[in-house]
Amino acid sequence: MKDQRNDIWIGLEDKTNDPVLQDIVNEEFYELPVVDALADEKTLEEAKPNRRDFLKYLGFGLGAATVAACDIPVKKAIPYVVKPDSIVPGVATYYATSFVNGGDYCSILVKTREGRPIKIEGNPSSPITKGGTSARAQASVLSLYNTARFPGPRTKDGDAWKSLSWDEADAAIKGKLTAGSNIKIVTGTVMSPTAKKVMGEFIAKYPNTQVVSYDPISSSAILMANQETFGDAVIPNYRFDKADLVVSIGADFLGTWISPVEYSADWVTKRKVNADNPDMSRLVVVESGMSLTGTNADNRIQIKPSEQGAAAVALLSALGGGGSAKLNAKADKAIKELAKELQKAAGKSLVVSGSNDKNVQIVVNAINNLLGNYGNTIDFNEASLQRQGMDPDIRALAKSMSGVDAVIFMGANPCFDLPDSESFKKALAGVKTKISFAEVPDETAQMCDFIVPTNHFLESWGDVEPKRGHYSLIQPTIRPLFNTRQAEESLLVWADSPNLDSKAEQPYMDYLRKAWETDMFPQQSKFLTFGSFWDSCLHDGVFHAPKTAAGAAFAGDGAAAAGKVSAAGSGVEISLFESVNMGSGQYADNPWLQEMPDPVMRTVWGNYLSVGITYDAASNSYKTFQ
Repeated sequence: MKDQRNDIWIGLEDKTNDPVLQDIVNEEFYELPVVDALADEKTLEEAKPNRRDFLKYLGFGLGAATVAACDIPVKKAIPYVVKPDSIVPGVATYYATSFVNGGDYCSILVKTREGRPIKIEGNPSSPITKGGTSARAQASVLSLYNTARFPGPRTKDGDAWKSLSWDEADAAIKGKLTAGSNIKIVTGTVMSPTAKKVMGEFIAKYPNTQVVSYDPISSSAILMANQETFGDAVIPNYRFDKADLVVSIGADFLGTWISPVEYSADWVTKRKVNADNPDMSRLVVVESGMSLTGTNADNRIQIKPSEQGAAAVALLSALGGGGSAKLNAKADKAIKELAKELQKAAGKSLVVSGSNDKNVQIVVNAINNLLGNYGNTIDFNEASLQRQGMDPDIRALAKSMSGVDAVIFMGANPCFDLPDSESFKKALAGVKTKISFAEVPDETAQMCDFIVPTNHFLESWGDVEPKRGHYSLIQPTIRPLFNTRQAEESLLVWADSPNLDSKAEQPYMDYLRKAWETDMFPQQSKFLTFGSFWDSCLHDGVFHAPKTAAGAAFAGDGAAAAGKVSAAGSGVEISLFESVNMGSGQYADNPWLQEMPDPVMRTVWGNYLSVGITYDAASNSYKTFQ
């Protein structure tokens, strides 16, 4: 019998053995004639050429490939007239900065040669990422040299685009904005305290401005659940390095969930057995599709996608917290055994869920509260700020777009990200003025009236607060390659900010430096002067100013929330998940990430459908998993 597990095909043409596809496959390789006067047009196999002939073929192939690849225009290299003292040819220079893209964050070291960034590694000075990095961060250096980046500001001229100077763009945009304008700034998660200060100045100039934040891969349910149960709408600080037993219900914290670089580093410390940690922690994963976290689990409980909420309710019930849920028999038995393990590890356990259902997250909060995990493996002192988007806010904007005068998109592409993007596009079409800070063409930028491209993060100044009390600096590693300008500087220009020195060589750097002198310098006592403090932060890339949050007691009703969780469905189900390399699709234009095999399925270049099958011994055949 044919092993159906090895019946792998790519596309319907491959599955049906389409003749056109077979012709293409057959024409992939050609027989070259032997280049020899004595060889009468024989093929290579018939002529049995010698070493000299082989080198002729090899030389021809390399030469042809080189000629075919020479479509790139010739650029001349001009030597230094006066060589900078800081640059030594062949000797690398490193800069500490931060990789930030929406909620993605990593403190990094950027390796440069002769002024060009070429390699990214993790920053060992960071207490959050601890020298770790991600594929997305490492591949981001390639996006700096993306030829599809916008070369400068432009505006719509009929159906075509017209290039503008920055003075022309500023004048045109300021002419569209008035003190009474109803303005919306649509962003992803903004972790920069200085960028928020910039938005405050913009709002002071245009009081009817509202900032609407959302995350393409949303954690809004956790924020809302924590607001309801603790009065603090943040992602708590999950201490995987303190948990003897970790339970994940659909949260791929080693791959994509919230802060995988941080969580991986913490989780690994409890998996290494040594004198300080004599017992290795356990990981139990409850999920439908195989994730990177699931591949590392000590025990993996498989459920249907619709059973994720029911699994959390069943666990709460087994712990005596109320509620009831129906699961498949095998999973139900495993959940009850898991509850016994958790009770033994009370106070040293951690339960997390990737669900974006507020009621499921309240149930998870109730489970952690029953186990006494708050204050031990979960705290709010150093809460994560990597997810700040609220789903209700972006949905409300889509419904009330008719009264909006101007929309500014800053690090957001809702015409692609949102599940109801088509309705958002229709609503957006009626807005008078639409402005995008996009670096490269995207679905939202194409609908805008003005595109004012921001700098790449390797060309930018900025700061980040990924967790409460933890700060990172962003500093440029190269001058802007195109005629771009930081989005924050553009907002300050349009707000006529008195705090921006537009004549300075790097206006936003001066603004950032003043902000840190006012806000950050008073929080430290190690340095006597701000200059030495600033230089130290630039060198290390990070600064830690511990904060203490008010310790709120759990005030939720887990049993009531459990009653609102949707019951498991029946029939065939589909589960969509975030990939480690592509994310929500924002990295689709990066070839390095496209070529990176998925760490679980080993697939590259494109989407795929994975169908679960089971073996039926009675019929000696495979059946689709239900």
